[in-house]
Amino acid sequence: MRLPGYVTPNFVTVTRLLLVPCGVYTLFKNGGDDSSWQIISWFIFFFLGLSDILDGNLARSRNKITEFGKFLDPVADKVMIGAAMISLSILGRMPWWITIVILGREVGITLLRLAIIRRGVIAANKGGKIKATFQNFGVGFYVLPLPASLFWFRDGFMAVAIVLTIVTGAYYVKSAFGRPSGHK
Repeated sequence: MRLPGYVTPNFVTVTRLLLVPCGVYTLFKNGGDDSSWQIISWFIFFFLGLSDILDGNLARSRNKITEFGKFLDPVADKVMIGAAMISLSILGRMPWWITIVILGREVGITLLRLAIIRRGVIAANKGGKIKATFQNFGVGFYVLPLPASLFWFRDGFMAVAIVLTIVTGAYYVKSAFGRPSGHK
C-alpha cells in the first residue's frame, strides 16, 4: 500500500497520541460496563498499537529515523498504555498496584531518557519491544469483556508483562549509566 508523502512516521506517532482519548472515551461509555463499548475500545487501542508498527516500518523503509521520532514513539506508547491502565483501574477492572508498577517504571524510564538525552537517545531494544507487546496484549485482555473463566489467562499474561517490565527497566537503567559521555 502506497501512503501519501505527508504520512510520515512522526505524523503517525502524533496521530496515535491524539487518538488515545477516543479509546478512553469508549472505555468509559455507559459507565464502563457495556460490553459493546468495551469491544469498540479494544479495537481502537488495537488500531493504535498497529499504528506503532506502521510508524516504525515507515521510518525504516523511508530512511526517516529521527532523534525526535526515537524519543516520541516510546512516549506515545506509554501515553497509550497509561491511559488504558489508569482508566481500567478507575473502573475497578484492573488492580491499581499493576498500574502503579508498570507506569512507575515507564515514567521513571522516560525521565531517565530526558535526563541523559544530551548523551544521545537510547533506542528501544528487543527486550523493550517484547515487554511492550506483552503489556499491550495484557491490557487488551483487561479491556475486553472476557468471561470470568478466562481471567486466569488474562492475569497470567499480565504477570509475564509485569516481570518483563521490571527486568527490562533494570536493564535500561544499567545501559543508561554504563554509557560513556558523548555516545550517540
